[in-house]
Amino acid sequence: MANVGKRIAKAREGVERTKLYPVDQAVKLVKTNARAKFDESVEIAMNLGVDPKHADQMVRGVVNLPNGTGRTLRVAVFARGAKADEAKAAGADIVGAEDFVNEVAGGKIEFDRCIATPDMMGLVGRLGKVLGPRGLMPNPRVGTVTMDVAAAVKASKGGAVEFRVEKAGIVQGTVGKVSFDEAKLVENIKAVVDAVNTAKPPGAKGTYLQRVALSSTMGPGVKVELGTVTGA
Repeated sequence: MANVGKRIAKAREGVERTKLYPVDQAVKLVKTNARAKFDESVEIAMNLGVDPKHADQMVRGVVNLPNGTGRTLRVAVFARGAKADEAKAAGADIVGAEDFVNEVAGGKIEFDRCIATPDMMGLVGRLGKVLGPRGLMPNPRVGTVTMDVAAAVKASKGGAVEFRVEKAGIVQGTVGKVSFDEAKLVENIKAVVDAVNTAKPPGAKGTYLQRVALSSTMGPGVKVELGTVTGA
């Protein structure tokens, strides 16, 4: 624990905790302070002026990162017949129907993203208690309940990221890896911020996007100057 403490303390030395950094400088700091022995993820956290307890203030959506996430996702598809064949051809890792539903119900979850055709939702709906808490339940609002399973699989493999506001009004997500070029990370960050802004709910009052911060998996948070990610 002492070594971890020293590493974090060292990383924090170059970051002013109250300062707002232009996004390109923030990315540089995050990359510089990522000192783990693995390729850390770059995370974004956004504080929104919403109360998710109210249905008209829920924020949820999906964004296609222009430069991907740097992760290889395992994609599962609930489908039958020709749609199952389409999913396999598009690169889905797991495809199935009734038997697959039973496996998942039994706790066998070996995937990171879940897609279903509409006709399968009668069965998949039974998995809400299993998939819901993990954020894996297919939902038409984010394009994971669809007849175009091939496009959904390719989007998931290519960098589609779902986002959903948490109880405290915070949206968090991954925007790449510290090994990415700075310009690619900035492009991904702006894509996420734009998607969240576009998903502004009708019940949001006052200032919607309040704060944005970046960090690596093991590094300190760096606050971002809003105008440099929104163009405002």
